[in-house]
Amino acid sequence: MKRVLSQRELNYAVQVTIDRIIFLRICEDRGIELYGRLRSLVNGKNIYARLLEMYVEADARYNSGLFHFVDEKGRAGYADRLTPGLTIDDKALKDILKRLYYPESPYEFSVLPADILGQVYEQFLGKVIRLTAGHRAVVEDKPEVKKAGGVYYTPTYIVDYIVKHTVGRLLEGKTPKQAAGLRILDPACGSGSFLIGAFKYLLDWHVKEYSEHPEKHRKELVQGRGGEWQLTTAEKKRILLANIYGVDIDAQAVETTKLSLLLKVLEGETSATIESQLSFLHERALPDLAANIKCGNSLIGPDFYDVQQLGLGGLDEEERYRTNIFDWQTAFPHILGSEVPEESRGFDAVIGNPPYIRIQNLKEFAPREVEFYKRRYVSASKGNYDIYVVFVERGLSLLNQAGRLGYILPSKFFATDYGASLRGLLARERVVGEVIDFGHAQVFDRATTYTCLLFLDRACGGSASYLRVQPSEVAAAALPAPRPAALTAGPWLFMSDATASLSERILVGSTPLLSLPASISRGSSTGDDGVFCLETKDGELRTRAGETVDIEAELVRRPLWATDFTRYEFRPRNEAVLIFPYRVSDDGYSIIPEAELHDCWPRTYAYLRSQKPRLEKRRQYKEWYGFSAPRNLHVHDRAQMVVPVGRPRTGGAPGLRPWRILSDGKRWVQHPARRHSHPRRSAVRARACQFQAPILVPPADQQPFPWRMDYLHQAVLRSVAHSSAGLGDGCAAYSLPGSQRPGS
Repeated sequence: MKRVLSQRELNYAVQVTIDRIIFLRICEDRGIELYGRLRSLVNGKNIYARLLEMYVEADARYNSGLFHFVDEKGRAGYADRLTPGLTIDDKALKDILKRLYYPESPYEFSVLPADILGQVYEQFLGKVIRLTAGHRAVVEDKPEVKKAGGVYYTPTYIVDYIVKHTVGRLLEGKTPKQAAGLRILDPACGSGSFLIGAFKYLLDWHVKEYSEHPEKHRKELVQGRGGEWQLTTAEKKRILLANIYGVDIDAQAVETTKLSLLLKVLEGETSATIESQLSFLHERALPDLAANIKCGNSLIGPDFYDVQQLGLGGLDEEERYRTNIFDWQTAFPHILGSEVPEESRGFDAVIGNPPYIRIQNLKEFAPREVEFYKRRYVSASKGNYDIYVVFVERGLSLLNQAGRLGYILPSKFFATDYGASLRGLLARERVVGEVIDFGHAQVFDRATTYTCLLFLDRACGGSASYLRVQPSEVAAAALPAPRPAALTAGPWLFMSDATASLSERILVGSTPLLSLPASISRGSSTGDDGVFCLETKDGELRTRAGETVDIEAELVRRPLWATDFTRYEFRPRNEAVLIFPYRVSDDGYSIIPEAELHDCWPRTYAYLRSQKPRLEKRRQYKEWYGFSAPRNLHVHDRAQMVVPVGRPRTGGAPGLRPWRILSDGKRWVQHPARRHSHPRRSAVRARACQFQAPILVPPADQQPFPWRMDYLHQAVLRSVAHSSAGLGDGCAAYSLPGSQRPGS
């Protein structure tokens, strides 16, 4: 009777089969394995059985962990007893093997860099194979990847810069013997790009150090065909095992990192060098990385299962597997164990590109983890945080007393409410060494993410510096000198002296918005404006695609768009309406039940029902015919201040009345007093502010991402005398600091 694989087993089997074939194919093109041997398997039957024979031979040569089928004394990791017992159809393997050779394959595997291979694998790592009820395999995005908006490979020049300014700094003034004690970690290693970068840097550094006195390092050096010095395979293995460590929650990522590092060891090797190592040194060519690259959740340790703390006794097996707790001390006892002296306990360098997942998205598939983070980490204690802030705190805690951290991560924590706890932690610890801000410039292809490079240094003594550059300047290694930065738990504005002076004057005599009886909330998002937003043309309602739509008038509202706000006026376009399937009262709001919508508003229901397949493709929603994020609908009609998101057509606030507008030249607020007044007759009209907006966020030319409530919380307003404002009795008025009356 054939055994049916579980989804977990299926994904593992596919991963390791691909890894093994790719590894052997690359070895063929590098002259380490006989060229064409894999392709020869297609000539005949029982391809998988013959492939297994090649795997066993490979284990005898390489000892890489890729081909670990039998337990061996002193060998870390578990032997694979699953895949040798599989039955794989010849046709599937023939298609794969044929496409690895010319002319069907355009790739020259002998020169395929590890980082290019990593980019390919990075996309593969974002997928999971799911078995349907009929036992068909379906490939789909992993939940965490879908919520994060995809998988994006870190550009090599970013990796190189971070490695140079962490690992490179740590190597300064050291000898190879001293360098042997460095421990470098990526706590979310993915496909291994940062660990490959660190390993390559170490290899190049050792070659340079050894080649200054090659006669003293005959065991570590060998001359290549062109006479250049190279490290021996044994020395590369030693460096890899001594210096490089990684953790990832995804077992597929762990295997990919191992593969990439092993292929890096084999660069420059030939069949002759491998055979000589086997013959004379009685060593297999590659190290087993099971003790260095581990699978687990970097953020969650054994205390996750404290039932008294969180009531987690009901976790099923699948949730325990997905949570994948990780005990750092047990995994790396020689680095983090209690027997290691406190002054040297921890990693010397922590590097990487931590995942970016908003906690609202994480709640949908890992709610227990979200609760754990809030209790366990200072950085997660406030607001709707992003998971990357927790990785900063975890990375800092894993450093030894002289350690350095280098991450690429979003810069939103500079000013957001949820970033306050992390800013406070870093300021108290006095560990921020350098911040390199890319502003609005994009680093990642196909993703709009405003990022920075954050360098922490346990030994810096609080002497932080700031630099704002273009990514191209980092790529060209042509950076200007940074400027000092004084950092606190407050927003990191990184202002120049002149801007700081202006900011101080603005604050004098001003009133923080939140000290007034103010309630601040966000607007809504439909998730698909192409369905919910209709345009009026020739007396008809039409979709953006031009199709005529018949909708009951009671279920439409007029939205406000960011583009309705010009520099000195509010100009609603009024050609658009928004389908609004909600009931609103002073106490709250609720969606109209589907059955009632069908019976009472049949034309609206018929239109939305025709769009159901499209609406169900949105990233998030509760009811298929409702908004993806129906926020605060009951306060929209009563709003007294409106701030546009800052990007055109990103969503509106249904039902807002066009009250008077104030502006600082870049941003707009809507003022409640005397709604009937002409916009030009408002209490104040602000001047354009070139340096510092009244709302204390970085200047408009330095902070391109959309407005968030976090920034509005920081607004400061200045009182205006009633007589000068021209307001009636009982009207309170505040101006934007630095403003002046109309006509003045």
